[in-house]
Amino acid sequence: MLPPSAAVKVSKFLSQYAEEKDIYMKINFVNAEHVHALIDLPTNMSIEDAAKLFKGASSHWINENNIVVGKFAWGRGYGAFSVSQSEVPRVSKYIADQDEHHRIKSFAEEYERFVKVYGLVWREEKTVETVGR
Repeated sequence: MLPPSAAVKVSKFLSQYAEEKDIYMKINFVNAEHVHALIDLPTNMSIEDAAKLFKGASSHWINENNIVVGKFAWGRGYGAFSVSQSEVPRVSKYIADQDEHHRIKSFAEEYERFVKVYGLVWREEKTVETVGR
């Protein structure tokens, strides 16, 4: 869990790190238990590679800089959704409004809704995959 002051630092790190790796990150929001990020995935990188890159580098940076008390590690898994260019403004606003959004709906409730609305199924290791899309 990241306290708000740490989340702000991690958000800045993710933006800078994305730039270093030539990954366009339009916006990100780091909250205590998860991160939302809207990126333009390079054609030579898989979603899995991007998730590993961001999670690994940020965990290392958080621990190296003593951003939180104790050893930090992200949980297993991630969710990734593609977005058409026409939806980028709406998704950017959604990410920007996360602080307000999570006062109303928890991350677990939000993720459960995504699973139902977009026809996803849980796999054993608590990640999701698309069904028939």
